[in-house]
Amino acid sequence: MTHSKRYTSSAALVEPRLTYGLDDAIEKLKNGATARFDETAEVTFVLGIRASQVSIRGTCSLPNGTGKTVRVIAFAKGEAVQEAQEAGADRVGGEDLAKEIQEGWFEFDKVVSTPDMMPVVGRLGKVLGPRGMMPSPKTGTVTKDIGRVIGGLKQGMVEFRADRHGVVHTIFGKASFDGAALKENLEAMIRSLAATRPEEGIKGRFIRKVSIASTMGPGITLEMGAVNALVEATG
Repeated sequence: MTHSKRYTSSAALVEPRLTYGLDDAIEKLKNGATARFDETAEVTFVLGIRASQVSIRGTCSLPNGTGKTVRVIAFAKGEAVQEAQEAGADRVGGEDLAKEIQEGWFEFDKVVSTPDMMPVVGRLGKVLGPRGMMPSPKTGTVTKDIGRVIGGLKQGMVEFRADRHGVVHTIFGKASFDGAALKENLEAMIRSLAATRPEEGIKGRFIRKVSIASTMGPGITLEMGAVNALVEATG
């Protein structure tokens, strides 16, 4: 594969066989983000789980946000409609909103629902599920406290889940964030993932490998010492 000069220059900042502490890794991520747009800071976790036996899924409230505007729609009725609107939902509805989605409208990033609206939302599983947008109690997006969840999503709450290979891939900010803000977000993500550790279905360490990268940059593997310290502190 032939890489661009920009990628080759960024890749030269990273030694593939080495691992890096959090501060050094974030510095290299920022230095390697040379695209003409504000690249997203991404993190990949390789978990030591039997993915066919356990499901890893959760949310993380990034203390410094995601750096992007999140469009949130809500399925609600009664008093919850006003609560969702006041929390900043971009659209609030029921059957009418579901019909628009079934007809191909997808100008949103996140979907939340009150429990009593799930019979309506459930019919959207075939279109929302493949896009990773289906509300779920496990991620807190099916909730009676809809205002709090919408507020969290607007301010920087991200969802994560392990795929069938036991890999979690998510974001933790923008390359334009200062190093301290990115580090704080990354540490919060590590702790949130650690908190989902199941009692069974683990093969060795729960988190085996962590790497970060900007959208267009090379992968940077983290030293596991700092990662394990955060995991153990989470308990």
